[in-house]
Amino acid sequence: MSPTVLPVRNRTTLRDFLRLPHALYATDSLWVPPLTSEVKKTLDVSCNPYFRRAHLERFVCYDHDGAAGRVAVVLNPAHVETFRDKTAFFGFFEARNEPAVARALFSAAESFCRAHGAEFLEGPFNPNHYSELGLQVSRFDRPPSFFQTYNPPYYEELLVSSGFREVARIHTRRNEHIASYVSDHLRPWKAPMEVPEYTVRCVNMKDLPNELERIREVCNDAFADNWHFLPLSREEYLFAAEYLHLVTRPELVIIVEHKGVPVGVLECVLDVNPLLRRFNGRSGPLKIVRYLRARKNVKHLIIFAVGIRKAYQKTRVFALLLNAVCGLAEHYDVLETTWMSDSNVLAVRAAEVLGLERDKEFAIYRKSVADGKQGETP
Repeated sequence: MSPTVLPVRNRTTLRDFLRLPHALYATDSLWVPPLTSEVKKTLDVSCNPYFRRAHLERFVCYDHDGAAGRVAVVLNPAHVETFRDKTAFFGFFEARNEPAVARALFSAAESFCRAHGAEFLEGPFNPNHYSELGLQVSRFDRPPSFFQTYNPPYYEELLVSSGFREVARIHTRRNEHIASYVSDHLRPWKAPMEVPEYTVRCVNMKDLPNELERIREVCNDAFADNWHFLPLSREEYLFAAEYLHLVTRPELVIIVEHKGVPVGVLECVLDVNPLLRRFNGRSGPLKIVRYLRARKNVKHLIIFAVGIRKAYQKTRVFALLLNAVCGLAEHYDVLETTWMSDSNVLAVRAAEVLGLERDKEFAIYRKSVADGKQGETP
C-alpha cells in the first residue's frame, strides 16, 4: 500500500495526529511525552489567538500499518507582509524511518502551500517562532530539557531526502556545575547591584496579567529586529503564559525598571521535564499535586528569555540582569539556556561569562514549493 495523506477533518484523523508520537517513541526512554491536551489546544484555531491571523492545516500519513507520519503547516500573512517573504512554516513533524512517508507528507503540505500562494516551506516551528523550534541534530544521548525539541537522528535524513536543506542553526548552552562556578569565578557578581534610578524586582504574581503585559512590551521592543520575529499581541502572550506559574517561581522572573518604567526582563524556568515524563501525556488532579511537591526539589534552572529595550542595550541594564542571574544560579546545580543564535552578541557574551558551554544543536530547513528545488538562504 502506497502512503496516503489525509488532512485532519474528524475525530479519527485528529486522534491519529495526537497519538502518533506515543507509538513512535514507545521504546525511547529519553522522550518526554507532551501533554496531549496542550498540543490539541495549541493547534485549535478556535482557541489559540495566534490563528486569528494565521492559517493552519494538519496532515496525517497512513500506510498498511496505520498512521505513519504527521505534519502541521502554518501560513501567516503577517510574515509575508513584514518580511516580503512568501514562506509557509511546518512543525509537529513526526514519522517512521521511511522516506516514502516523509515525501508523501511534504508533497501534500507543498500542494497546500502552493494553493495559498506560498513559495517556500520552512521549519520545524511548533507552531511559530516563539514556540519550540528546530530539528535536533546533535547530542542524542541526553533527554530534552524543558522547551527543547527532541527527535530521532534519522529525521534529518528524512528532510534532506524530501528536498529540504539547512538554512539556519541555533544551539543551547549549559553549565552542569553552575553554583560552584559562580562561587569560584563570579563571586563579585553574587551580591545585589545598586545603580541610581534603576530598580530590580521580582514579578508580582498577584498582578500577573499586568506584569505579563509589561514583559510583553519589553520583549516586543527588544526582539523587534530578530530573525522571523513578529510582535506578540496581548492575547497571544497571555495564551502562551497560561501555565507559567507551574514552571517557574516569582523570584525567577526579574524586571529591571528605570524611573519606574520596565526596560529589562529576565525569565527563568525550571527544567520540569523529568516530572512531566511521569504524566505520560495525561494530566490529572493527583498528578498535579505530586508534580508541585516534586518541583520544590528541582535544581536545574533554564534561562528562558532575556530582553532589554533597544534604547537601554548599551546601559547598565545588561549588568543588572547578569547580576540577577548569578544571584539565582548559586542555588542550582545546572544552568542552561533555551535556543540561541551566534548572531546574538549580547546573549553569547553573557553565556560565556556564566561558563555556559555550547551544547545541543538544532537546525532549520527550507525548501522551494514552487518547483521542488531547494530554497535560497533567507
